[in-house]
Amino acid sequence: MAHLTPFIAALTVDLSQIGNADGEAPRVIKLLPAGTFRARDGRPAECAAWTLDGVLAAILIDAANQRETRYVIDYEHQTLRSEKNGQPAPASGWFGALEWREDGLYATDVEWTEKAAAMIAAKEYLYLSPVFTYDKQGCVTGLLHVALTNNPALDELPELQVAVLSRLISTPSTTQEDSAMDELIEQLRWLLNLPVGATADDIKTQLQKLIDQLSNGQGTAAASVDLVSLFGTQQQRIAALSANQADPARFVSVETMRALQEQVAALTAQQHGREVDELITAALSDGRLLAVQENWARDLGKTNLAALQGYLDTAPAIAALSSTQTQGQPPAGSVTSALDADTLAVCSMFGNDPDAVAAVMKEKA
Repeated sequence: MAHLTPFIAALTVDLSQIGNADGEAPRVIKLLPAGTFRARDGRPAECAAWTLDGVLAAILIDAANQRETRYVIDYEHQTLRSEKNGQPAPASGWFGALEWREDGLYATDVEWTEKAAAMIAAKEYLYLSPVFTYDKQGCVTGLLHVALTNNPALDELPELQVAVLSRLISTPSTTQEDSAMDELIEQLRWLLNLPVGATADDIKTQLQKLIDQLSNGQGTAAASVDLVSLFGTQQQRIAALSANQADPARFVSVETMRALQEQVAALTAQQHGREVDELITAALSDGRLLAVQENWARDLGKTNLAALQGYLDTAPAIAALSSTQTQGQPPAGSVTSALDADTLAVCSMFGNDPDAVAAVMKEKA
């Protein structure tokens, strides 16, 4: 697994300031001060100062509690140098418990070797030099180990970063960077819907598929994609489409609408037919229509009810026709019996006496 590259630094703590009054090697040692601080040689160069507070210290303390091995205190940072000079890196002491106090971070259970304790008591070693990691903002992110030293400047330390990182990568650790990387891998598995056992190569393969899809096959050579913005846009489009969908409670299908229209048309036709029947029945009964006019009137009423109504409103009622038993037909043998249906209709329309018309037509004949 790839690791984030940390910055590494070492500080110097004067053992004479924390030793016991009887000269014995101290069991409790201060490793890092509280607040912001810098080294005597001007470091750090990457940021204004190093920073350690209670929150950051809690992370270091948690990492110490999860370790299966104790932190080593070596001589002259030989743990760092052994990669290069091939010499052993014997321990001068060990500790495992960290504690945050008002003025800084302390190791509270230091166990010195007899040799180291004697050298400290004899003041052959005067300084402690804890090695720690930090980020670009200068926040302390991890504690690596501590050294007894009489060379507090440690100008060569930056050159040893590659060796230290090599050891960190090849050795299991519980640093903040490792935890962050594990969390990132887990989040990528979830995002890409991969199983828990998916490896970094599996994730890389799936990511490449996603990149190809988003870039139309151009890969990383195409313009970068803002996934957050893209997902937000897609959600807005989905919401808009959902909002525009037909609500079954408010809209009906085309088939249902056509069926309703047919029913309305049928009902309208029935109502129209009843109105025509009522108008014609009334007009036949009061003499405004002759029996011979009934078919004409019905055809007119089917196509233009208003025209039929207008005609009947102005047609004169023939009382004689309304009281006869011949339903508007002239009696057999009468003068008007000689008139055809069309002539009778014209007479009725213009209010002419059919007998008079018949008589005139008879004279002319």
